[in-house]
Amino acid sequence: MKLRFTKMQGAGNDFVVIDATRNPIELTRDEVQRLCDRRFGVGCDQVLIAESARHPGTDFYYRIYNADGGEVQQCGNGARCFARFVHDHGLTAKLEIRVETVSGVIAPRLEADGTVTVDMGVPEFEPARIPFTAPARALTYPLDVNGTIREIGAVSMGNPHAVQVVQSVDTAPVTTEGPLIERHARFPERVNAGYMQVVDRRTIRLRVFERGSGETLACGTGACAAVVSGIQRGLLESPVQVHTRGGDLGIRWDGEGSPVFMTGAAVTVFEGEIELQQGAVATPSPAPMTA
Repeated sequence: MKLRFTKMQGAGNDFVVIDATRNPIELTRDEVQRLCDRRFGVGCDQVLIAESARHPGTDFYYRIYNADGGEVQQCGNGARCFARFVHDHGLTAKLEIRVETVSGVIAPRLEADGTVTVDMGVPEFEPARIPFTAPARALTYPLDVNGTIREIGAVSMGNPHAVQVVQSVDTAPVTTEGPLIERHARFPERVNAGYMQVVDRRTIRLRVFERGSGETLACGTGACAAVVSGIQRGLLESPVQVHTRGGDLGIRWDGEGSPVFMTGAAVTVFEGEIELQQGAVATPSPAPMTA
């Protein structure tokens, strides 16, 4: 079966986006891995699937698959690309939409300058809800990483993050310690490992080793988590400019109990179709709800 797709990127975090609003598509783990493969497939960090809304008060349902084929709860850069995709493909005329994900509802908004702002929801700090194994909530936690103690901030932005402050992201052990933190026993659902360099109180540099994808050029939820953790530690004040290897993101957070807002670019790279070796399963469905 030939599968049509759109290749997009947000701050260098790249995606294969598929329209399944009229015909549901179920991809196997192997098919997702092939799409993400940069030699034998299209090549991307995540596959995003746009589906029709499942509940009143929302416009779409949004599914996210990492490069290892596993489905995950949230992706900030993907949310911006999703909003650009459904608007540019005529699936909605709205500039602001409500999108349901596994972890809840987000609200992306297309700005006049072409960027997209996403209400990423309220961050979660309670260990059991991240999830993270700890006796009680704390500002930071010591984490034993192969015999070395690292101080991390733990936060969920719909997906779990472990944020470290480092002197320089250029020399941080992202590719060596990142995989160890990702699969650390204290994070039962694995975790995204963030490395944050504070430039000044409104500017950081960031690298993230993402669970299921490895280091990416940018991580939207990772940027949100890093800024939230930095503000909590008294190192930053909102709004904060986040410099990643793929581009810049603007993050605003007004403090505990408030949602995090992220603004950045969302760009279509190209469109095409690919013949999947085993084919995706597609079945007829009712017409999508009006968006």
